[in-house]
This record gives sequence, C-alpha cells and structure tokens, in this order.
Amino acid sequence: MYSLRFTTESSSNGVLERDFTVGDVPGVLWSPASDAADHAPLILMAHGGGNHKKHPAMSGRAQRLVAGCGFHVAVIDAPGHGDRPRTAHDEAEIAELFRARAAGEPEGPIVVRYNDHLAKRAVPEYQATLDALQELPEIGTDGPVGFWGINMGTAIGLPLVAIEPRITAAVFGQHWPDTLAEQAKQITIPIEFDLQWDDEHIPREAGLALFDAFASTEKTLHANAGKHKELPRFEADSAVRFFARHFGPAVTSPA
Repeated sequence: MYSLRFTTESSSNGVLERDFTVGDVPGVLWSPASDAADHAPLILMAHGGGNHKKHPAMSGRAQRLVAGCGFHVAVIDAPGHGDRPRTAHDEAEIAELFRARAAGEPEGPIVVRYNDHLAKRAVPEYQATLDALQELPEIGTDGPVGFWGINMGTAIGLPLVAIEPRITAAVFGQHWPDTLAEQAKQITIPIEFDLQWDDEHIPREAGLALFDAFASTEKTLHANAGKHKELPRFEADSAVRFFARHFGPAVTSPA
C-alpha cells in the first residue's frame, strides 16, 4: 500500500491546494482552508485527454465544489499526461491519432482503444489514491465519495466506479460505448450524464447507448446543442448541484 506524501501547499480565497504523490503518481488535493470540512465528502475527478491535473477545467470545478459545498476534491495525472512520462505505446497512439486527424479519418477507434489502455493503468492508481486520501484525518473513511470525469475522464472513471463500492454518485459523459457499456450495466448509483447533440466525433446514437447502459434507477441525461468541445459551462454548476444534492446541502454557485 502506497502512502501519500504532500510536496507543495498554497492557499487562496479560502481554498487550500496541496500537491501530492502516491507512489510515483502525482496528484493535487483541494480542500477548504478551515477545519470545518473535517470528514466532508470527497470528489475524485479525472481530466480529459491531453490535459493534466491542474487544467483550468479541473481547478475551476474544484473551486466550485470546495468554496460552494465545503467538499474535498482530488485529481491525479493520467498515465502519460501532465507530470508523468510517456511510454513508447503512448507516443505511438498519440502519433496515430494526429495522423488520422490530419487525414480527416474518424478518431473514435483510436481514442477508444487508447483510453481503454489508459484506464487499465489508471483504475488501480485511483484506488490506491483513494486508500491514501482516506488515511488523512481530515477525510477519513466515513464520508461519502463521488466521481466526476468527462471524455477520457469517463473512460477511466466508469470502470473505476463499476468496481469501487466507496463511490456512491458520479458525473460522466461524452464517450463511446464500445468498451464501457458492459461495465456501465454494473453501475446502479445515481448518475448525471452529459452529451453534445451535434458531437462531430461521438455519434448521437453512441452517446445515448452508453447512457442507456447504466443500470442506475436514478440517472439524468443532459443533452446540449453543440459540438464536442462546446459543452456549456453551466453543466459544471449542474454537476456541483448534483453532488450537493446527494452529499450535502444546496449550493449557491459562485458568480
């Protein structure tokens, strides 16, 4: 079992940001700066493809969850992303993706294959990270745990949630069902799912098929007009309200 080691710490606007490592996996933990959040809910997040743990989407969502709800939020760099080195396999898959993109060929088959490979590596890393975070006295083992990941974050988070009983609510979206539908059938917790109606990479029917595969009795589909990278910013506020509804009091979104 790996222990968690904090490497840097800073605080701003009531949010404490601490970089950490679990083994050789780097991550970041955002928490309320006060002690009032002891044993508050923990939201694990996963970043999108080509991004990293402190991408603005991650820090922005964390700010909403910490400042608005008093939650703890943690992200780790996916394999081959952020501060982690790329393997020869990573380099080959990325080169193939860029080649297909330049040639105007479908990206889906490459992204699905590569994300599945990354998930097999990242899922045990997230479990080890959760183990280590729950050893912290301010988090502990008695608070609820959620998961939030879109795009590649769904590719990693969905198989994690399928096998991790500590996670009891999740936000997913924008991925193909190819390697995930069977695992989605194992998930019964509350789900919020984002889909772009005019996604140029993920056919509408594919996104709907993945949503339909979840066995959850409480699952909500948010379908918005727009292309793959045009997910409305207000969906972040909706996800925060989703977690607040299940884990805590109602939240007023920051201006």
